[in-house]
Amino acid sequence: MASNYIAFVLFLLPLLFAGEAAHQKNSIPSIIPGSIISPRTHHKISWPSPSGQFEFGFYAYGHGFAIGIWLVGNNNRNTVIWTANPDDPPVASNAVLAFNQNGLLLIEAEQEKLIANSSLSLTSASMLDSGNFVLYDDSHIAWQSFEHPTDTILGGQVLSAGDRLLSGLSETNHSSGRFQLIMQSDGNLVLYTANNIEDTSKVPYWSSGTHFEQSTNFTYRLFLDSISGVLHIDVENTPSGTQILSIWNAGGVANSTDHNRNGTIYRATLGPNGMLRLYSHDNGDEYGKPKEDYLIWSALRYACDVNFCGFNSFCTTLEGQQPTCRCVPGSVFVDLNEKTHGCFKDYRDGCRDGKENITLYSIDQIENITWYGIAYNEARMSMEECKNSCLEDCYCGAALYQKDKYKSYNVCLKHKLPLEYVRRNIYQEFNTMAFFKVGKSTNTTISATNHDRPTKFQFTNKNIYFQILFLALGLAIFSCVSITISCLYIFKIRILRYKRLRLGEIKGQHGLGDEELTLRVFSYNELKKATNGYKEELGKGGFGAVYKGTLNKGQKLVAVKKLHKLIEEGEKEFRAEMRAIGRTNHKNLVRLMGYCAEDSKRLLVYEYMSNGSLADLLFKQVHRPYWDERVRIAIEVAKGIHYLHEECKNPIIHCDVKPQNILMDDFWTAKISDFGLAKLLMPDQTRTFTRIRGTRGYMAPEWEKNTPITVKTDVYSYGIVLLEIICCRKNLKVDVENVEEIVLSSWVYRCFVHRDLDKLVVGEDVDRKTLENMVKVGLWCIQDEPFLRPSMKSVVLMLEGFTDIASPPCPTSASVCELRRSM
Repeated sequence: MASNYIAFVLFLLPLLFAGEAAHQKNSIPSIIPGSIISPRTHHKISWPSPSGQFEFGFYAYGHGFAIGIWLVGNNNRNTVIWTANPDDPPVASNAVLAFNQNGLLLIEAEQEKLIANSSLSLTSASMLDSGNFVLYDDSHIAWQSFEHPTDTILGGQVLSAGDRLLSGLSETNHSSGRFQLIMQSDGNLVLYTANNIEDTSKVPYWSSGTHFEQSTNFTYRLFLDSISGVLHIDVENTPSGTQILSIWNAGGVANSTDHNRNGTIYRATLGPNGMLRLYSHDNGDEYGKPKEDYLIWSALRYACDVNFCGFNSFCTTLEGQQPTCRCVPGSVFVDLNEKTHGCFKDYRDGCRDGKENITLYSIDQIENITWYGIAYNEARMSMEECKNSCLEDCYCGAALYQKDKYKSYNVCLKHKLPLEYVRRNIYQEFNTMAFFKVGKSTNTTISATNHDRPTKFQFTNKNIYFQILFLALGLAIFSCVSITISCLYIFKIRILRYKRLRLGEIKGQHGLGDEELTLRVFSYNELKKATNGYKEELGKGGFGAVYKGTLNKGQKLVAVKKLHKLIEEGEKEFRAEMRAIGRTNHKNLVRLMGYCAEDSKRLLVYEYMSNGSLADLLFKQVHRPYWDERVRIAIEVAKGIHYLHEECKNPIIHCDVKPQNILMDDFWTAKISDFGLAKLLMPDQTRTFTRIRGTRGYMAPEWEKNTPITVKTDVYSYGIVLLEIICCRKNLKVDVENVEEIVLSSWVYRCFVHRDLDKLVVGEDVDRKTLENMVKVGLWCIQDEPFLRPSMKSVVLMLEGFTDIASPPCPTSASVCELRRSM
């Protein structure tokens, strides 16, 4: 009785959908012929659905735009669920998409292309709340995006027999990727690598296991229920009506009616990593609950269940990193830059007269590994016999010794290279030991098979030897000429340096050292007059106050730092700043223009920074600085510290990097100031000891441990500053609603672990990848152990996107570390 009721309901589903489409067509504001959209700022860029949950139009792609449908999310985190012609290159910003009686026409650079068309005369189009974009001929559907899926199906959408989903290349590149989901005509839903599109005789890396006997009376399909979120396979167009043959419930969502009341949207997506997953999108409620995405089911449990590695290689994962391919013993990568292309053996053949020269080889073994393919020899034997048998066999490249848990004997399977679909045996279906033949000598010649790279070269023409001889002779002559020219230049440079040293000695006799040649010496009265009697104070620190002044008859603004003459360390600070700043010259460092040293009076004259400090910009403004401005400032500060550490004549440790010591000039360029706490290292020094200095909250742990201070102390301080730049808040804030947010570094790491970085930039339009990279860099910089922190050069490269960033370990907070271990 229950089965008949279900069959009756499912028989009515197509009629209900047709009725809903007709009703929506009449109630939704239609897109009429002549309507256009364009990425240009003064044009409409998309056509939204009535609820605003879906939009059809142009989205940013590469250096241009693509046409597609996306699910609108929080903070512009839209999810693309359909792309028109995904393998087409991006279109320019002057492109126009027009709807006319023939369909959707893309016009770009005087070229026209139909994106969606129909043989009927179209009267209207609509972006439905189901995520389906529909073209109508009066009240009839002439074309719909649901019939042309790319990598996603939505609730209410069908994947018919013979149809497929094709993954994208990446999360942001929706061109055809490396994996496909096929609804086979026998009712089996299978996942293949994309190179098997025409050859499905290969073994899939996942299947639903719902294959049935094929019949002309049955048509199988994959269907995602928009009400319950259940993903199932059924049979349609049968004489007795629709019959459900196989259902699997995605995480118990079938009875989740509460989600549906809130307008929950379900989507099944084949990701760029080959994983088929089912998601639900909660659109929030009237009480302020935000939109959220949930992963509720995955066809595969492990990322390495996907067959994406080539011949002679297998997938492996390191903690916190993406899966990668690794060669089996005795082979090397075909292409180090594209490890998915597989591996080839790196030893020569030693088979002569049908016998293997076993002195050329050894055997490496790996436990619990297996691969697909038929063995050319199978026999019962012991493990040691299996190992020796492969070593002595000319044809054996690898042997698989396994004990079937359903049988009472062990078997040795010998295989030729290359091996296909090698994988870790994580499910323990068999207890296996794999033996691989490995060449003993690293100087042996590589022998290529059909799947190996040919690298053995033979010179058959004697003229080649003469060409090599002439080439070597030419290189020798060129080297001699280059050395001679270099010696002449070195000699001239030494003469010039000697003259400069002599000039420095002459000027040193008049009270100026070589490091001070570019600085101007002021009298105390000059600076008193320039500051109008030290009237306008700009700021005050532990060693003195800073006043605003003018030079050159009021034409040049300066900042005069007046040191406390009675404080012992004031004199030390003065000399340190004179040595450090007098020799520096970088666009992200405040320039020292001169000084005064009369009796006990010590003053420094800096260029004037009109826009205050970074602390004022981050913590005192009503509105946060724009995200791109904060990214630029973070990179500029990193470049300034990198200059102090690695590009100065002698490395300089600033010792007090904080937002108050980062000033902004007329053009809002960030410049590092206050080198009073700098520690100068001699050329042969890498670390130094000093008393605790700096500012609480920005000080590295080694200050309190009384361990040597290195440039890595500045890296730690910069990491704290970087997190403050990201979040626009101080590293310690007590007036917060959530206790977990008091310590900034702990809160940021907690958000990173939970993949909830949007909490750090609520309400801002930020680039997700840049935000994640900046958080990773900040967390690496504040590691407890100095050797774990990157150099400032590495920091600059990571922030500018030239270096990949690994997932950082827990920094300092024990509670956060405990959280990660419990996950």
